[in-house]
Amino acid sequence: MTLTLDLSRATPKAAAPANLSGMTRAELAAALVESGVVDPRQAKMRATQIWRWMHHFGVTDFDRMTDIGKEARAAIAERFTVARPEIVERQVSVDGTRKWLLRTAPGIEVEAVYIPDVGRAGALCVSSQVGCTLNCTFCHTGTQPLVRNLTAAEIVAQVQVCRDDLEEWPSDKADRRLSNIVFMGMGEPLYNLDNVAAAIDIISDNEGIGISRRRITVSTSGVVPELKALGERTGAMLAISLHAARDDLRDILVPLNKKYDIAQLMAGVQAYPGLSNARRVTFEYVMLNGVNDTPADAKALLQVVKGIPAKINLIPYNPWPGGLYECSDWGTIETFAAILNRAGYASPIRTPRGRDILAACGQLKSESEKVRASAQRKIAEAEAPQ
Repeated sequence: MTLTLDLSRATPKAAAPANLSGMTRAELAAALVESGVVDPRQAKMRATQIWRWMHHFGVTDFDRMTDIGKEARAAIAERFTVARPEIVERQVSVDGTRKWLLRTAPGIEVEAVYIPDVGRAGALCVSSQVGCTLNCTFCHTGTQPLVRNLTAAEIVAQVQVCRDDLEEWPSDKADRRLSNIVFMGMGEPLYNLDNVAAAIDIISDNEGIGISRRRITVSTSGVVPELKALGERTGAMLAISLHAARDDLRDILVPLNKKYDIAQLMAGVQAYPGLSNARRVTFEYVMLNGVNDTPADAKALLQVVKGIPAKINLIPYNPWPGGLYECSDWGTIETFAAILNRAGYASPIRTPRGRDILAACGQLKSESEKVRASAQRKIAEAEAPQ
């Protein structure tokens, strides 16, 4: 007996509209032509028009792109979108820090944090991955398994959502509060370099979002083979998540050190394109009580960074449930900073920001998920029959 499956009535699922927000200028022009809605001779002009509406004016509706004909707008809208991700949760700290939990696709959620009075005016901490593979033992975010890389559109969307909330469109608005971008959120940016580089191209474009590459910093735990490519492709400022000056300790705190040790990392930093006294690397150093915070540790750190144009950010550890460490006391941190300062290195102590909304370093998404789950349980318990 032979069975034949009749698929004649099966209707293929329509592909989701492509989001133009994450495309580079060249990709945008090519997508318009390939879709058949724009004549190749008009592609560059049309792409420039859409680009400015999206990234300079912050428009999320094709109907508002008034210098494009009505029929052309309708045709483009059938095949593309410029919509923002869903804001699942928005929180504002007592210190003015803002945090957004964004759902970019089913099951894909990521957090971005705006910190006022950082950089020239304020900095947005963006994520490059959902989850992380590095398992740094002091970092709560690292306890969440990697789900996937974020696309360029999903990275750019974090900036757009922040601009929406701060009401900072158009991009040339005077006295902007968002002046700096730091890739210091969830994930390791250098394991998603293609999308990070594309996002930086979009964010830094002068006819769009217009944030200078010198105000964009990419932080890495030390993926040494990608350092040169990062500098050449993005021109971004470099930050190194260092946290220890000895390999045996860094192997524990930042397990990636077992693959690329401190000597290899420092050689990669010294070769970073554009590194100079005007474009210093930032070394990030979390202060862990009794682990890496002695005067001897400070002196060892000076030997590690010797000869490198650098500043050293000292980060008080942000505790989290189940964490292995405690924060160094303030006197210990100040003593550590003084040793670095006397040697000629700027070593600001980063004031913890957004702790009350779980937005401080290492406290992103996994913690907020626990809070939401706890709240849902409380609601269910309150509604349950007595």
